Amino acid sequence: MATPYSLKTTKMAKYNNIKYKGYDSKREYYRAQELKLLEKKGIISGLQEQIKYELIPSQRDNNGKGKVVERSVCYRADFQYLRDGVLVVEDSKGMRTKEYIIKRKLMLYMYGIKINEV
Repeated sequence: MATPYSLKTTKMAKYNNIKYKGYDSKREYYRAQELKLLEKKGIISGLQEQIKYELIPSQRDNNGKGKVVERSVCYRADFQYLRDGVLVVEDSKGMRTKEYIIKRKLMLYMYGIKINEV
């Protein structure tokens, strides 16, 4: 007889999102399906998912040759593609955290990329 403690429990997501078919949320999943269809129709091209951008490099001691003192700060975009030859970076947002807002501003400052939120 199984006790309540032996039952498998699911881990709660950080922002109460529910992972869905390999994506971090239903919103992200459905947007991915839309973008794949647009790519099939030739409206967009070069669709990529989960692209990592380094915003601030890691910091090392001893003039850059020692151990890492601070890890790098990165932003991971949900989607990236070309539309009419213009790079589009998208994020499926349910909640804009303070951390995300700072990273969004750093993306604009470092790369000149304005993130589209869907």
